[in-house]
Amino acid sequence: MLLELASLTLLGITNLTGPTHHVQGIDVEGDVVWVSAVERATRKGYLSRFNWKTGERLAVVELQDGDRYHPGGLQLAGDSIWIPVAEYRRESSAWIQKRNKVTLALEAQFAVKDHIGCVAVANGVIWGGNWDSRHFYRWRPDGSLIDQRPNTTGTGFQDLKAMAGRLIGNGVKSRAGGAIEWLDPETLTVQKSIATGLTDRGVRFSNEGMAIHNGILFLLPEDDPSRLFRYRLP
Repeated sequence: MLLELASLTLLGITNLTGPTHHVQGIDVEGDVVWVSAVERATRKGYLSRFNWKTGERLAVVELQDGDRYHPGGLQLAGDSIWIPVAEYRRESSAWIQKRNKVTLALEAQFAVKDHIGCVAVANGVIWGGNWDSRHFYRWRPDGSLIDQRPNTTGTGFQDLKAMAGRLIGNGVKSRAGGAIEWLDPETLTVQKSIATGLTDRGVRFSNEGMAIHNGILFLLPEDDPSRLFRYRLP
C-alpha cells in the first residue's frame, strides 16, 4: 500500500524551544518527545526531553565519548530508552546505550564496530541500522550479535521503530523526498509506504526524526529552529 504524506490529516505543528542542533531521532510517550541531536562544530551529542504540546525542553544530557558524539535514531522500551552514539563517519564505531527515560542517566551499553545511525527494540531484540541503514544488525541486550543483513529497499533510514510485529523506518530516497516504510522483519520487504516531500523550508519530511504514538505520526525533520509535525495515520 502506497500513501502520500500530503493526503494525511495534519493535526498540528509545535515549535520546540531549543536548542535542538542537528536533529537525529525522536520517540514519543504521553506528552513527552525525546530528541537526539549532534553539534559537529563542538563535537557534542545531546539527548533531550521536551513537552511536545508546549515545546518546552524539560531535560538534556550530553552523550559524547571521545570520537563518539553522534547520537542517532532511538526507541523507548519500558522505563528505558535505547540510543546509538557513534563516530561521525561511515564504517567506524558506536556505543549502543540504554538510558533511563526520565533521568536520561546511562544504565548499560555495548560496543559495535560500525557507525550505527538508528536503533529499534522489541521482544528483547535490538535492531540497528548503520550509516544510511545500508545494513541491519540484530543484537541481544548484552550486545551479542544475532545477525547482519543488507537493506534492499533503497531507502536510507535515519530513524527506526519496532512496533506491532513490523519495523518502521523513516528515510531518504532522493534530494526531493523520502518515505516512511513498514518492513516485514523476517524478509525486510516493504509492506506499506508513505511517500514524503518537502516542508515549506525545503527540508525532506523524512529527513530525520520519526515516531508513532496512539495512531499519530510525529515527524521532526528540521534543525534549529525545529518544528514537530503531527499527522493522523489512516
